[in-house]
Amino acid sequence: MFRGRFEHTIDSKGRVSVPAKFREILAEKSDDRVMVTNLNGCLVAYPYEEWKRMEERMSSQSTGKKDARAFRRFYISAAVELTIDKLGRILIPPTLRSYAQLEKDVIFAGMIETFEIWNKERFTEEIRKVEDDSEGMAETFAALGL
Repeated sequence: MFRGRFEHTIDSKGRVSVPAKFREILAEKSDDRVMVTNLNGCLVAYPYEEWKRMEERMSSQSTGKKDARAFRRFYISAAVELTIDKLGRILIPPTLRSYAQLEKDVIFAGMIETFEIWNKERFTEEIRKVEDDSEGMAETFAALGL
């Protein structure tokens, strides 16, 4: 399971080191491939096998609804398969770097089955919003039985 936050630096070519803990999990779950796509201002990375399961679930859903088609168009069409190199890095394509505004400092955030890759400043803003909504957090914890 992916958990924790890790700060890394992306170079001018778009290469960034995947946290060692995440690489270990990926090696256990599948191999040196991850599927990366865009969502909510950041990038979402799936172990390859988890991505295949997600695609199967998504393909079983009807495309009759406009919202479902739009989401697929946005999420699936942006997805790319990336291979972790021998130095533990992935090369993020320019379109995804631009979408997530990845220029220098990035945050890898564990999300249990997946992990996110954020521009550090945007991630800090998102965390601040959650912290400022203590009532909403309390409701979420209560709904989860925590």
